[in-house]
Amino acid sequence: MLETSAAAAAGLVAAAFTPSSLAGGTPAMSGVPRLRFGVVGMNHSHIYGMVDAVVRGGGQLVSFHAKELDLAAGFARRYPAAKQVSDERAILEDRSIQLVLSSITPNERGSLGIRAMQLGKDYMVDKPGITSLAQLAEVRRVQSATKRIYSIVYSERFENGATIRAGELVQAGAIGKVIQTAGFGPHRIHPPDRPDWFWDPTRHGGIICDIASHQFDQFLYFTGSTTGEIVASQVRNVRHAEHPAFQDFGDVMVRGNGGTGYIRVDWFTPDGLPTWGDTRLTILGTDGYIEVRKNVDLAGRAGANHLFIADRAGVRYIDCNAVDLPFGRQLVDDVLNRTETAMTQAHCFLAAELALVAQEKAHVVT
Repeated sequence: MLETSAAAAAGLVAAAFTPSSLAGGTPAMSGVPRLRFGVVGMNHSHIYGMVDAVVRGGGQLVSFHAKELDLAAGFARRYPAAKQVSDERAILEDRSIQLVLSSITPNERGSLGIRAMQLGKDYMVDKPGITSLAQLAEVRRVQSATKRIYSIVYSERFENGATIRAGELVQAGAIGKVIQTAGFGPHRIHPPDRPDWFWDPTRHGGIICDIASHQFDQFLYFTGSTTGEIVASQVRNVRHAEHPAFQDFGDVMVRGNGGTGYIRVDWFTPDGLPTWGDTRLTILGTDGYIEVRKNVDLAGRAGANHLFIADRAGVRYIDCNAVDLPFGRQLVDDVLNRTETAMTQAHCFLAAELALVAQEKAHVVT
């Protein structure tokens, strides 16, 4: 979760998604648009990367709505061709709009998605896309009834070239059968920039529900698991006694029908690190392992999208900055063709469910 001010949204767009998702600035749509889409809610600057992904995929941003005037103003500056509307219904009830995007406050994302699906729209939402098990049950019910797409954007996999390349290597058998994933999601907190809802787990779901949603998605994807269970989980508030309900550390052990996983997330990125977090993924296979360093290489290589692999042939480094990012294109294809090439609906909901169960069952360390 990032700042909600217009200035912060404009200044931290590069931190919202990975640098590769913003290469060359705001992407320009070429040719005739493949679909029309709108935005409702932009309380996290991930919305900029989400919009850019859909534009790269052939979408045309038609209109947007936000309750917060400063956020709307910043969004309008970046996308001047889009029409600002005063009521979300102008987007949800517009029959020409096929897809709705949102990064509204997390606890509002599920109910907005339900309204969108009931009005015949597909829905692309920032993570966490759902903040309670009761909300998940209702979202699942409406999605099943309407057959609309409810897509949660797990951007650490969809919009990171090194993670995409890791998937290609795993699918090609480069490290044999995957046994385990270990995912780490540290973040920088900078309290002065945080809105009130940031400190309230009832509004963002808790640290595991929020940040670790990325790691659950990657665990399922890389192990090929279609089922999962939480072995153990815990949360702590180490440094923020002034916000007693807040959690700044969490970790999880998870088991699936394709392998096991360990997840650690926290708000302890040191001030000296040149990025918001040293996010890492290690994929252990029977014949080797891969480490993805998504945002920074502490050994000194510049930029992001670093991949290291050790296998039977040796050890090598792969620069993944030029890797194609297909998610936006695939999601547009899915909207038009009623397919599941970007992500299956079952996978989307299972990743969310595991995060919610781990959060609910977490032992609170005092």
